[in-house]
Amino acid sequence: MKPPRCLCEICTCGSDYLPYDIVKRPFRVQEEHKPKTGKIELRTTYHEDYNAHKIQPVTLVRPLERKHTTGGKLDTIPTYQDDYRSWEVQRRETSKGEHIYHPPTVKFGNSTTFQDDFVPRELNPRQSFKPPCVAKFSDVPFNSTTSHRTSYVAHQLEPKFVRSTEEYKPSNQPFEDLTTHRNDFKGLPGQLAKSCKPENAKVGSNIHFNGVTEFQDRFQPWLVSLPEVRKTREYIPPTGNMDFNSISHLDYVKHEISPAVPIRPVSNGRRTNTPFQGNTTTREDFKAWGSCRQEITKKQQEIPKPTGKFYDLTTFKSHYIPHQIIPAQSFKPVRAVVPNSAPFQDETMYRTEYTPKKQEICPANYPSPPGYVYVNTDSHGHKFFRQFTPEFSESNSNPIPKEVAVVS
Repeated sequence: MKPPRCLCEICTCGSDYLPYDIVKRPFRVQEEHKPKTGKIELRTTYHEDYNAHKIQPVTLVRPLERKHTTGGKLDTIPTYQDDYRSWEVQRRETSKGEHIYHPPTVKFGNSTTFQDDFVPRELNPRQSFKPPCVAKFSDVPFNSTTSHRTSYVAHQLEPKFVRSTEEYKPSNQPFEDLTTHRNDFKGLPGQLAKSCKPENAKVGSNIHFNGVTEFQDRFQPWLVSLPEVRKTREYIPPTGNMDFNSISHLDYVKHEISPAVPIRPVSNGRRTNTPFQGNTTTREDFKAWGSCRQEITKKQQEIPKPTGKFYDLTTFKSHYIPHQIIPAQSFKPVRAVVPNSAPFQDETMYRTEYTPKKQEICPANYPSPPGYVYVNTDSHGHKFFRQFTPEFSESNSNPIPKEVAVVS
């Protein structure tokens, strides 16, 4: 028996990897649980060895709270306020000498070290040794003789033939508007091009279509019970009046308490009617001086700008002599169309060498392929078929059926 092959084509994966029969793993049946008879001994070594002793509650060693209540007034003077008294301190006189500012009578000299040390000097431009770009005119007359003028021999030309103009005479014949295209291409009769497209043979069947699919065959509708709705209990309010009094409301006694007196010492603030002296050493010593902006030192231009009109005459414009151009004679041959009465040969290599082949239909497109016998279906959904192929023996000319396994 040959290995199974695909109906469409045999690939390397199908030829190298052969399917094997998968044997299911044996399922071990669990034994039914049988409870043992009798009572379980729940006593432990802790229950056997531990002896319970009677223990009295521990008495508290905390001393009793003593409340000291006196009717006298509390002395609120602390130790810091009693020991440290406020002394009258006199203001110390300043030992700074008096500096009376006298404004200067001379103008402020704002010259810098660069202005004092730098002496401006006159710039002497360096002498240029570049030759002047000026055309030198020669006293010798210009020699315009060339090799062409010396070697060229002038020949006497014949008088040019002047063709007399003919008087225009209109033609009596009708105008012939036949063009070269209409004259050369007259639409010779020929056979139509044969189409090499294979015939589109439609695969059809007269069998009634069975609308049952694999999904409808395997997945059947199951009856599903609706979820049980749990009813909520109806709220029943309690009977009677509600008591809003709490333990805090019943046991709390309100006392009249006077606010605490602050123990802050009295501030010895000094207030004087003397106006505030806001003069500082910075304001007295540093005064704003009137200053003028320094002028910008510009560098004098060394190269003078040119004056006068620009002379734009070049050597090409001065030496160029225009000449009359004579067009060259064309030696291109006249394009003449030679008519041919032979039929046009439109045969191509594709039309001559193409061999139409019959388009075979893959048997996997049929639900039950003709000439194949259904065997079984594996777990992956592949259907296996068998085909009888004729095989001739040497002694007998009758065909012998041979089984071949085919997978789809």
